[in-house]
Amino acid sequence: MSSTHFSPVIARPRLTRNRIIYGILVGSVLLLGLASRRFLGDYSFVKLYVGDALWALMVYFGGAFVFRRWTISAVATATLGFSVGIELSQLYHAPWIDSLRATRLGGLILGFSFVWSDLLCYVVGVGLGVLIETYAIPVRYRGGYS
Repeated sequence: MSSTHFSPVIARPRLTRNRIIYGILVGSVLLLGLASRRFLGDYSFVKLYVGDALWALMVYFGGAFVFRRWTISAVATATLGFSVGIELSQLYHAPWIDSLRATRLGGLILGFSFVWSDLLCYVVGVGLGVLIETYAIPVRYRGGYS
């Protein structure tokens, strides 16, 4: 008799992202978002939608930076959940959290008021992150698979 062992689980190589590349991406998207507010803030489309999509894109790259071994779909799911959670938190207005929102950093991170269209912007931003990571970042810079 043969003593072969069958395992139904297929081993998949693990992704290991290069944190330097993803740190640069986070910083670049952050600067792009701030520049869009400063230089293009008079255009209503940019003011209403682009900043939120760029925020979600920055959160996606930040998630890929922190969780560098997670799959692309896991990072996308987590960052979309985080973004939606932040948006839902804008329904809550207690003095302590509103005082955080009153600061520049708190306002950028937490936002001020719940808007349904922001949820679509987050989907677009995270989706753009997935597309960029999948098609625009060479595997050697993503860290490849180990």
